[in-house]
Amino acid sequence: MSTAPHPVSSTSEPARPAEGLEPVTPGASATTVKPDGAKKEGKEKKVKEKKDKKGAAGGANGPLELNPPPEFFAERIKIYDEYKAKYDKWVSEQPRDTITITFPDGKKVEGTAWETTPLQLARDISTSLADRIIIAKVNNQELWDLTRPLEASCTLSLLDFDSPENNYEAKQVFWHSSAHVLGEACERRYDGCCLGYGPPLEEGGFFYDMGLADGRTINQDDYKGIEDVAKIAVKEKQPFERLELPKEVLLEMFKYNKYKQHYINDKVPDGTSSTVYRCGPLIDLCLGPHVPHTGRIKSLAVTKNSSSYFLGDAKNDAFQRVYGMSFPDAAQMKEYKKYLEEAAKRDHRKIGKEQELWFFNELSPGSSFLLPMGMRIYNTLVEYIKAEYFKRGFTEIGTPNMFNSKLWKTSGHWDNYSEDMFQLKVDEEQFALKPMNCPGHCLVFDARERSYKELPLRFAEFGILHRNEASGALSGLSRVRRFVQDDAHIFCTPDQVAGELYSAFEFLDAVYKPFGFTYKVGLSTRNPKKWIGDLAIWDKAEATLKEVLESKAPGNWHVNEEDAAFYGPKLDFQLTDALKRKWQCGTIQLDFNLPERFNLKYHSSEQNASDEKLGGQFARPVMIHRAILGSIERFVAIVTEQCGGKWPFWLSPRQVVVIPVAKPYVEYAEKVAKTFTDAGLFAETDVSDNTLNKKIRNAQTAQWNFIMVVGQDELDAQAVNIRNRDDEVQGRDETIQLDEAVKKLLALKETKAAVSKLN
Repeated sequence: MSTAPHPVSSTSEPARPAEGLEPVTPGASATTVKPDGAKKEGKEKKVKEKKDKKGAAGGANGPLELNPPPEFFAERIKIYDEYKAKYDKWVSEQPRDTITITFPDGKKVEGTAWETTPLQLARDISTSLADRIIIAKVNNQELWDLTRPLEASCTLSLLDFDSPENNYEAKQVFWHSSAHVLGEACERRYDGCCLGYGPPLEEGGFFYDMGLADGRTINQDDYKGIEDVAKIAVKEKQPFERLELPKEVLLEMFKYNKYKQHYINDKVPDGTSSTVYRCGPLIDLCLGPHVPHTGRIKSLAVTKNSSSYFLGDAKNDAFQRVYGMSFPDAAQMKEYKKYLEEAAKRDHRKIGKEQELWFFNELSPGSSFLLPMGMRIYNTLVEYIKAEYFKRGFTEIGTPNMFNSKLWKTSGHWDNYSEDMFQLKVDEEQFALKPMNCPGHCLVFDARERSYKELPLRFAEFGILHRNEASGALSGLSRVRRFVQDDAHIFCTPDQVAGELYSAFEFLDAVYKPFGFTYKVGLSTRNPKKWIGDLAIWDKAEATLKEVLESKAPGNWHVNEEDAAFYGPKLDFQLTDALKRKWQCGTIQLDFNLPERFNLKYHSSEQNASDEKLGGQFARPVMIHRAILGSIERFVAIVTEQCGGKWPFWLSPRQVVVIPVAKPYVEYAEKVAKTFTDAGLFAETDVSDNTLNKKIRNAQTAQWNFIMVVGQDELDAQAVNIRNRDDEVQGRDETIQLDEAVKKLLALKETKAAVSKLN
């Protein structure tokens, strides 16, 4: 079991401690139990006494660390040392066979089993390489500690912080190790600290959940203290040591921590073992792997905090969640903080409030209130997708928001997803609000007999969905409980799959292009231990997906081995925005499961003798799940931050504001605004008592795309004077006839250009 998503498949014994590092005493601080080293203890004691005068441990102005350290430190380390000695003896008895290590460029070197480590091999190539790499990858499958001896001949990759293998695995390892340092800092600093779960985050950084004594909470005043203790751990260059322990020993080692006890009992079967990692005084349940030592983490910062619950369940103990970010270079942290400043300016929650687009209320957590201007953006996106649907042969349908649990049991969602559904009883039967549209679309397909001549059938729906997300996970429009997807399901014959995939790709490209997004695609292939259906159809589906990817996204896709859903392979589209952030939006999934579960069939053009359940004249359709925007609410949040609230004209809720220079010209200003409104544009008149200059400044601040000032000259010429928000130099522009201005703006809207420039 692990506290972070870095499982490794090897069940062999763990390796010896890190070698080739500067000699240090793990956890050389006042929190570490040291049987000797009195001189250093005396020096630290003086420092500790000086700090103790300031106040209690864990306070913003108190000492950095607890004194004395928690009793469980010594108890954990005693057990660890006992089994580590046994392990070292076992390793010394293993045969030292000659092994061959093959690098990605084909170069082969010889090594010794149970002695040669990836770090040694890297150092043989160059010292700079050894200092730079984060982790090794064995046989292109298993991430491997740099200080862990290799056990047999293998292929070996050496990954640094920026290695893009399988979505930057080295970064995830680096942030996972940083989470351990954060956990160590909190254990050393806070009374009664019981660590829970501490994973790296896909979007970057890490967090650790923990319970603290007496219901203590973390706030911004605590950040510096945590960082200062983390710096001590980093300076000590504590080796990350791996050790495998039997379940009963793990339970004894973590008897002080009921959360770790739960993980052990839940995830480690009786009679088996799992691994722990040690750095300094911290020993944590973890499959790893990790960086060689804490000194690799040159810069670590606490970025935010929040509350959470054990196992994400509000019925369980409340946790403090501390988030952090780290880098192997201080300059990278400096750049990251600049990025944070820019991201804060673009935060869709901030922009939504400033521009009066949406808000949230505690009376309906996780559900947005769209204000008139926000609704304009929302409706424009929906109308955009509907227009594309019309071009591409999709039929829009509507299905109920609430279904009997029998539907979800048939689809398989009840066993796997019911905890995330909002459930209720109706007439003594169990119902649930729908979290997805696909089972309902199966009922629509099955409403009457279907013929192969009707296929492909493309059903689209903008149905309201509800998912019972944990309260701690809710985040503006990005993570909500009530949302709408641009959801579609295509029912087709196996031979039609390829054509539908090509069409789906073209659809995705057409939709994403106006927003300026780039994307990469992940292909998730069949898990040989978890799949249903016909193997030949699976193989054909995967081959078809690869062919489409090579044609439509050459060099811009990767394989997620054995990561498909049990019902079929899938493509996931990850967008990259203006701040280089990754967003999972579009998806294309092939599904052989739901048609089987709902016994969907169509009259085939050929006799089918292979499936007795269907009968000779029927065949089973393939179901393609397809979304482009995904959650529309979430996509609105992404676009808001992509454009920083400077909406492109076609999507803008504030396209034209008309400002009269004085009261005598209000009537003409209102006529101009109505002319644009009648043409299908969003236009308003500013008839407030503000001065002309104030009105113009207000319009600029509110991000109106075009500001049209009208006075006597414009009235006489039936024209407008246009100021363009996106002009490099702001000021009075040329006067344009009103009807000509309407034509130009409609043409601009049609182009869906990112920058509002009139031809």
